[in-house]
Amino acid sequence: MQAAEFDDSDAEYWARQIRIGAAVAAGVTLLGCVRVGVDWGADQRWLIVPVLGAAVVQVVAAFLPWVRLVRRPALRGWLILWWVAELPMLFVFSRIDRDGLMLYLPGSALIMVTAAALYGPAVVVSLGVLAVAGYLALLPAVTGVNAVSVVSLVAIMSCLVTFNSINARSRRRLDARRKAAEHRTEMLLEAASDAVFAIDGNGNFRYASPSAQRLFGLTRAEVTGKAMVALAHPDELAGLRAWMGSLFAVPGGTARTEARLRRPDGSWLHLDVIGTNRVDDPALRAAVISLRDIGRRKELEEQLSRQAFTDSLTGLPNRALFRDRLAQAVERRAGAAVTVLLIDLDDFKLVNDNLGHSAGDQLLATLAGRLRAEMRPGDTLARLGGDEFAILVEDLAPGEAEALAERLLRAGREQVRLDSRDVACSLSIGIAHGDRPAEQLLRDADLAMYAAKRNGRNAYAVFDPSMSRSVLEEAQQRVDMERGLEQDQFVLLYQPVVDLITQRIAGVEALVRWRHPEDGLLSPYQFIATAEANGLIVPLGRWVLREACAQLARWQRETPAAAGLKMNVNLSARQFQYAGLVADVAAAIADAGIAAGALTLEITESMLMEDVTGAIETLGALRALGVRLAIDDFGTGYSSLNYLKQLPVDIIKIDKTFVDQVDTDADDVALVDAVVGLGQALRLQTVAEGIETDGQWLMLRQIGCDQGQGYLFGRPGDAASVIGLLTREPATAER
Repeated sequence: MQAAEFDDSDAEYWARQIRIGAAVAAGVTLLGCVRVGVDWGADQRWLIVPVLGAAVVQVVAAFLPWVRLVRRPALRGWLILWWVAELPMLFVFSRIDRDGLMLYLPGSALIMVTAAALYGPAVVVSLGVLAVAGYLALLPAVTGVNAVSVVSLVAIMSCLVTFNSINARSRRRLDARRKAAEHRTEMLLEAASDAVFAIDGNGNFRYASPSAQRLFGLTRAEVTGKAMVALAHPDELAGLRAWMGSLFAVPGGTARTEARLRRPDGSWLHLDVIGTNRVDDPALRAAVISLRDIGRRKELEEQLSRQAFTDSLTGLPNRALFRDRLAQAVERRAGAAVTVLLIDLDDFKLVNDNLGHSAGDQLLATLAGRLRAEMRPGDTLARLGGDEFAILVEDLAPGEAEALAERLLRAGREQVRLDSRDVACSLSIGIAHGDRPAEQLLRDADLAMYAAKRNGRNAYAVFDPSMSRSVLEEAQQRVDMERGLEQDQFVLLYQPVVDLITQRIAGVEALVRWRHPEDGLLSPYQFIATAEANGLIVPLGRWVLREACAQLARWQRETPAAAGLKMNVNLSARQFQYAGLVADVAAAIADAGIAAGALTLEITESMLMEDVTGAIETLGALRALGVRLAIDDFGTGYSSLNYLKQLPVDIIKIDKTFVDQVDTDADDVALVDAVVGLGQALRLQTVAEGIETDGQWLMLRQIGCDQGQGYLFGRPGDAASVIGLLTREPATAER
């Protein structure tokens, strides 16, 4: 017999055939008992006891747990002795019985038939040979048997042996084919990513495919017999039982669900479960369950959900989740006030430009932690994007929103260590509360936040309906300014700067104007503040710088009188803090083809004092290009002599407020005289602004001021007017 591992089908087949053989043997043995009792002599009837005992043994054998026993290869080998032992017993019985030869032939045939159902041709032929040998051994005791009968019976026995051996061979071939098909199926199931199970009506596993071990970490033997619900997650136990109930309720039906089942190491498998009811199939009588591991898909779904509703940098809810929570809060409270605080980090772009985006990310993460520390546990803090945060709070008493805003402002003002620098920042906060729709609350908080920025930043503002109009006007102005930059609506006018002794033009100051298509020519006071607030001042300042340098180059090509002319350009606060300023200046000089010393950049005193260390670094980089540097509006700030000595500047421009009464007020004379003396001591050139009368000019010249500008010498004009001033004699210069 081929030594092969038995499966359930093999074991059941063997058990069934053994029980049939035992029952047949028991029946034949009981008939033998009857024959002993009826036909045998009194001296032989004692044999009825052992024959009856043999029948009882065979009956008991039929009820043994053969499904389990036949799985042992050794036992299956020893079972051959059962059939071998039957022949001698039959021979002895037939030898004693007077009609024994008649009983021997069908008895031996039954032994060969039952053996052929389990064993191969070799066993069947061996038993056949023994049976024929026993038949031939019985012949001498029988009279009246002719040779023809003997030969005929032997031939019949030989045919019977041959037929049974052929059947045994065919059965083994069919078994081999069945096992090969099952093996192919097993291989396919093992290679499949899904694990296939069969569960009975009680929910117990009856079969598991080879891939079950890879999925669960359990062998098929360990899985078989376990209840599926015993592996289920406690939170999903009721749902899994309901699903199994619906599956078994519909014969032939299919049902699908998702479940978590426990592995031996305690981890949980997220599974896609597809079940088909095959209880009505006699070959199966179970439900076929296909389990697919969807753990990675679940992780991806959770990751996508986090990405969809969580800010990756700070871990806070993002705009989408905040809007959802705000909408739920408004709907839940139905008429009660909900408060929204919108927070914007002032001048965050400068941090990114000057220190890099990694420093900006570090600042945002630090700020998020500080804001969260000032809030109640039930409040929602979200990052809406960029440097904008939002807070949703409920159940606030009057004044608590303002108190929260004050705490947030204090937290925002604390310095943050970024790499090797301490950075101070500020917040602008807009507050809106009421029972308005979620979108309107957000819009109102946004308007209030912009109002706080207009009021100087580092502040909060509570929404007022009047804010809508001013913000819309500013938004429209931003759009108009962007269009103006694209369509070259901005122009430069030039005001002369003269030598106070010779009255000759030493340079010009470039002053920007906006030729608005609807409002006409606008002065800087009408748009510079807005440009500074919305960030358009940087591209506007870059345009002014490049246009002024290009115009100076044109003048120098057109007239020799412009050979030594200087061009003064004002820098705004944002432009001065912009990381690309030095590169912009270098590009403007190079593209225009002018000498770097012909360009003077004017920076206000207050701008320099905001960050003296940074200002010195920036001014040093500009000085390295070769440009000249001037402190504009000198005397209106709060610079100290120590700082003034450290700053790499060339020119001090005396503010107009000190010039207005310099010819009539002794105090102003003393102040201007002190500034001029300071400039001379530090070897700085002095320029007086706003000179409008001869008296002012004469006094400034007497004090020793080097240069001046104002309406006395010329109003701001176009490029052609500067050519006219350059070609005039000094005595005829316009007063």
